[in-house]
Amino acid sequence: MSGLTASPPDHKPPQRDRDSSAAHGAARRRPAAAPGREGSGRRRRETRTGKALRLLALTCASLVFLYPFVWLISASLKPSEHVFDNALIPTVWQFANYTEIWTAVPLLTWVGNSVTVTAAAAVTVTVSSSLVAFGFAYFRFPGRNALFGLVIATMMLPAVVTMVPQYLIFNWLHLASTQVPLWAPNLFGSAFYIFLLRQFFLGLPRELFEAARIDGASYWRMFWQIAVPLCKPAMVVTFVFEVQAAWTDLVRPLIYLRDPGLYTVPRGLKAVLDQFGEGGEMRWEIVCAASLIVTLPMILVFFLGQRHFVSGIATQGRKG
Repeated sequence: MSGLTASPPDHKPPQRDRDSSAAHGAARRRPAAAPGREGSGRRRRETRTGKALRLLALTCASLVFLYPFVWLISASLKPSEHVFDNALIPTVWQFANYTEIWTAVPLLTWVGNSVTVTAAAAVTVTVSSSLVAFGFAYFRFPGRNALFGLVIATMMLPAVVTMVPQYLIFNWLHLASTQVPLWAPNLFGSAFYIFLLRQFFLGLPRELFEAARIDGASYWRMFWQIAVPLCKPAMVVTFVFEVQAAWTDLVRPLIYLRDPGLYTVPRGLKAVLDQFGEGGEMRWEIVCAASLIVTLPMILVFFLGQRHFVSGIATQGRKG
């Protein structure tokens, strides 16, 4: 028995210890979770929630602003007794309102007059204001800032102050009963448009104009071939603004126009309102039909110019 030796005991760790050691090693080998992952997920959820809230707010605001236009469309398609029932979908449809307005008044003539006056006013004020703005932005001369400040100061002068002097001038020129006074003052530019365009011209690199001068380009050529193409969004914004102002102007047509054949759209709508509205035949569906017809061209103009309009605002924002 003494020659027999006991075998050494098996020193393998228990199964539980092996499993815990393996789990601990695997945990050490597993990459730790990024500390900002949870925060970034929360931010993404907050971003989606913010976008949804903004979309909801914009939708509600759009509905508020669209409601009067939708109501106008609905009222223009109703008979006289249902115009003010506030139902957006007419119970009785009366499409004859649109044919009647064309025969009751010379609406097509008024639209043509407005197109002519609006085009002349928008083109003249865009060209004249851009020329003055380019002069203030490019040339360096004594008193430039003081003169520009004087131009801006004219914006504080109410338009009604200059109505009587302007009328006396056009009456002296025998143009008081024509359409010329509706657009001719734009030949001298507008302080607001001069300020707007000058800011765009100041953002252009001066090296472009210096290189053009070295190549022998005249100031007129620099304006038309360098400044105008680079500031086309600002020019379009100016043009669209003036189209809206001239198309909806009622004060000057009331002062100068006497002949119904020379009426513009706002002056014609005043005549329609006098004939079919309060104090007239009380046929408001005709007034609504005429109002809708003369509103559609402005919607078309903004639709065609919206790309340049947004681009101009974005460009000005980047400069700020």
